[in-house]
Order: sequence, then C-alpha cells, then structure tokens
Amino acid sequence: MADKNSELGEFGFAGDDRVVPFQVEGLDVRGRAVQLGPLVTDILDRHQYPPAVARLLAEAIVLTVLIGTSLKFEGKFTVQTKSDGPVDLLVADFTTPDGVRAYARFDEDALAKAVAADAATPEQLLGTGILAFTIDQGGYTQPYQGIVPLDGSTLEEIAGVYFRQSEQIPTRVRLSAAELYDRDEKGNPRHTWRAGGLIAQFLPEAPERMRQPDLHGGDGDERPQDLVVDNGWEEARMLVETIDTDELVDPLVGTERLLFRLFHERGVRVYEPNTVYDRCQCSRDKISGVLGGFSAEEIEASQDDDGKISVTCEFCSTTYVYDVAEVAES
Repeated sequence: MADKNSELGEFGFAGDDRVVPFQVEGLDVRGRAVQLGPLVTDILDRHQYPPAVARLLAEAIVLTVLIGTSLKFEGKFTVQTKSDGPVDLLVADFTTPDGVRAYARFDEDALAKAVAADAATPEQLLGTGILAFTIDQGGYTQPYQGIVPLDGSTLEEIAGVYFRQSEQIPTRVRLSAAELYDRDEKGNPRHTWRAGGLIAQFLPEAPERMRQPDLHGGDGDERPQDLVVDNGWEEARMLVETIDTDELVDPLVGTERLLFRLFHERGVRVYEPNTVYDRCQCSRDKISGVLGGFSAEEIEASQDDDGKISVTCEFCSTTYVYDVAEVAES
C-alpha cells in the first residue's frame, strides 16, 4: 500500500470522478466505490443550492453513478424522488457510458423553517413520498421502473430496500457528501464539494446462499426455521458498516485505500475505473424540436416583450433564446 504522501496515480490510484469496481472473492462480494470532486462541485456551484439541499443532491448523484456505471447496455439510469418535504424533487441521471447530470427543487420558506427548527437532516428534508429507479434502453424498449417509498429513512437505506425487494440481492449502500475548505495553488481560499459512496452486493455462485432474512418475502420476525444467515455476507455487511462517512469523502484516503482498509484480510481485487463527467444532454436543436410542438397560443404566451422565447435547462442552467419565427419554422 502506498503511503499518504504518494502522488495520486503513482500506484494506480483512481482519483476523483472515477468509479472503481471491486471484488472480494473470499466473501462472494462485488461492488463499486467512488469519490466525486470536480464533477459534483461543478453541478452544485452551477445552481448555488443552499448547503442542506446541495448535500442531499450530492448523495443522489453518488447513488446514481454507483448504479448507472454497472449498466451493460446503452441507455439511461435515473434516480428521482417526489415527496412532501422541503426538497420535494431530486433528479439525477446517468447516460452511458459516462454522462452525469442532476438538479433539485425545493421550497425556500419550508427549507428555512426546517433549518431554523434544526430539522434539516436529509431524511427530514425529503419527507414522505417515493423514490423511483428508472432504466431506459431507448429505441423500442419499454423503460423499467422500480419504486420504493420514502418513509423517513436515508437515501442509502432506501436504496438497500430497493435491491432487496426488486432485485432480491443482499446489498449495502453507503453515501456521504461534505464541503471542503482549503487553498488553491496560489494560496487563495477555496470552497469545493466532495461526495463519495460504496455499494457492496452478495453474489455467490451457489443460488441457495442468496437466501437472506432481509430479502423480499422474508422481512419481519417470522423467519423460516431452515434459514441460515450466510457468514460471508454477514462479515461483509459488518465491515461496510464500519466505514466512517468522512472516509468516503476524504481526499487523503482515496477509493483504493478505503477498500484496502475494509477488506485487506480477505483480499480485495480492484478493476479498471470508469471515469464519469458532468455532461448534460440538452442542445439548441432538441429544445427547438420541443418548442416546435407548441400551439400558436402557447408560443404567444411564452414570448417576452421583445418577441423572444427563452428556455433554461434545469440541469445545466444553459439558456437558449429563440426568435418566434425560428420556432415557427421548426
């Protein structure tokens, strides 16, 4: 293992914005881990969200990246919440092979009241509602959507419920986000965001070893008498539970170092990392096509005093300005 002063890359460290797949053969566990730096900073700074909202969206981005990079086909994976909390909407999506975008919607007054009342934890900001996972392969295929309730649990807990119920795979997810205050190369104060996470899944070759008490159909106190909790998954889950949230975002720890800390006694194998980018799919032509479907009344209602129509992308905040004549021709 490299010492703390080693340069990133010297011993193959992935660095920020690169998802590291890993495998712990001794425990039949596979997963992915990531630390996000510039990507999450760019997305959050673009919108200037209040810190509590930014932290929540950052966790949603990490969750989306961890799951989205596992896709084996061309398509899009989206994580979306709809709820009655101060932050009533989160959307983060991953477009293969490497594009990430996200935004949040919140009620300023409700958020201010929650912060003043010291009730601004991520689960309190979300409130109750639903969390939807959508996989869209495009073309002529129907999107697949899995929905789990938001019930006051954290995003990482809700994600675990999704995998247990929809995929029936024992899964543990860890997520974290934090602000970082340091100095740039010139010594000037600098504020950035960091986010990190890990997903570990129990995937043994023997199907009968997949039967766990937390799987769909086995919840509650009534367990089948013949059910044996697999020691491999129990060990892996307890190891993942020991992760301190600061470790997930600490630039001095790094993804490979964290995996070594967790699984070195069992031996952990890491694979080639997948780089992800802050990349929106909006374009002038795409939005023009949407406007082209507007009725004459809708076009008239959308134009400003100068006869222009302005459209701002909710994801990347890019504003596109069109002449009414241009829209009419599209």
